[in-house]
Amino acid sequence: MPRTGKPAVRHVAAVERAVAVLESLADGELGTNEIARRTGLNASTASRQLATLVAGGLVEHVADTGRYRLGLRLVELGSAALGRFDLRDLARPHLRALVDATGETATLSVPGETDAITVDFVQSPRSVRSVAQLGRPSIGHATAAGKIVLAFDASARESLPLRSYTTRTIVDDQALDAELERVRRDGFARATDEREVGLAAIAAPVLNRAGELVAIVRVQGPSERFRGRELTGAVVSLRDVVVALSRAVGG
Repeated sequence: MPRTGKPAVRHVAAVERAVAVLESLADGELGTNEIARRTGLNASTASRQLATLVAGGLVEHVADTGRYRLGLRLVELGSAALGRFDLRDLARPHLRALVDATGETATLSVPGETDAITVDFVQSPRSVRSVAQLGRPSIGHATAAGKIVLAFDASARESLPLRSYTTRTIVDDQALDAELERVRRDGFARATDEREVGLAAIAAPVLNRAGELVAIVRVQGPSERFRGRELTGAVVSLRDVVVALSRAVGG
């Protein structure tokens, strides 16, 4: 099935039932029969849902009462989600500084399965510029931000189809592996005319204390402006920003 960059519209009934069980527990501890009544499930289905959610740490079974309550794993997941939104606030002044320093569009992305997803950007003031879009995926092997995801998340590289977008797109496995090794060595990725002819970008990782990829910062613009001294200066400015953001998230 081709990737569209948009979520599917068909729902999984079992997951919808699990969500209903979690929402019912927002009011506090409940027994199986009460959860079944509130969600419209029969008792056996509710019991199986609860057993699955307990195994995943999303729900806890209270031995003294036989009831159920929301699990601490939800707190961890909620904190991770909030952390991403907080990161945008932390990053925005740095994105503005990048635009001031380079004259090009600066973006903030978060890692997806194999791509990088844009969550914030500051547009270049120039009349000829690269236009960023919120939610747009940066293809793993064909963009600077996407290469960061592949370079710093080994699982993202495992089953990535190497589709050609331009004559400069990397479609050879060995060539891509060599490129990703260079990215890890140099600490930034570069892509020129690889997804779109005339578009160039550089990107670098924001890492937490565990060395995990939290976000990607990118500078993008017309290819002709990403050469020589302009490129070197942009790399220096980009590195300053990702160092500052990595420190801000404990890296």
